Amino acid sequence: MPSSTTHSRPVRVLVVEDHDMVAEAICLALERSPGLEIVGRSATVATALSDAGRYKPDVVLMDRRLPDGDGISAIAAVEALAPDARVLILAGEGSASVAARVAEAGGAGLILKASGLDELEDAVRRVAAGEVVVSRSLLGGVLDQLTGRTQVPGAKLTPRERETLDLLGEGLTTTEISDRLGVALNTGRNHVQRVLEKMGARSQLEAVTIARREGLIK
Repeated sequence: MPSSTTHSRPVRVLVVEDHDMVAEAICLALERSPGLEIVGRSATVATALSDAGRYKPDVVLMDRRLPDGDGISAIAAVEALAPDARVLILAGEGSASVAARVAEAGGAGLILKASGLDELEDAVRRVAAGEVVVSRSLLGGVLDQLTGRTQVPGAKLTPRERETLDLLGEGLTTTEISDRLGVALNTGRNHVQRVLEKMGARSQLEAVTIARREGLIK
C-alpha cells in the first residue's frame, strides 16, 4: 500500500539524471502528482551536489551512473550538503548486492528505471516518509541475501583477486594485469582464472559484466 507522508508542504524532489528523455518523463510524471514538487534537475554529480546544497530537497532521485561519477558513491556527499535529504538511487539494472551497497552508503533505496511511473511516485513518497524502498522485482533477492540463502557473486574474492577484478574492469589484458600486480605471467593468469571461477563467469568480459551489475566495480 502506498504510504502517505507527514509533510504539510509538498515533498521537494531533486532529479539527477543525465539522459534528457528519461529526466523529462520523470519530472513530468512527478510534477503531475499531488504533493510532489520538482525543485531542480541535475545531470552530473557535481551539479547535483551544488543543487542539493542550494535547494535543500526532501528527496534526491539520483541515477546510479552519471557522466562524472557513481551516484551511490555520491550519497554521503549529498547528505552532507543537505542533511534532511534522503537519496533514492535510480538504476537501469540492479541486484540485491547493489541494493545492499546503497543501504551501506546511507541511501534510502533503489528503484529500477523499468519500474512503472506509479511505482516510482510511490517510492518517492515512501522515502520522504522515512521508509527504505527497493524495487519490487529485487525484493526476493534482497530477502534471500539478508537471510543468507544466496551467495553474492564476488563475496569470496581475496584482496588480490578483487584487485585483479578492478584491473579487468579497466580493460587490461592478462599480461598488463601481471605487470601491474608485479607478478609472473602464469601467476597473473591464475589470479584471473580464480576470479572467473568465483564470479561464475566463462570469460573476462562476462566477469566484468557481472561485477558491474553487482556493483563490485564502476
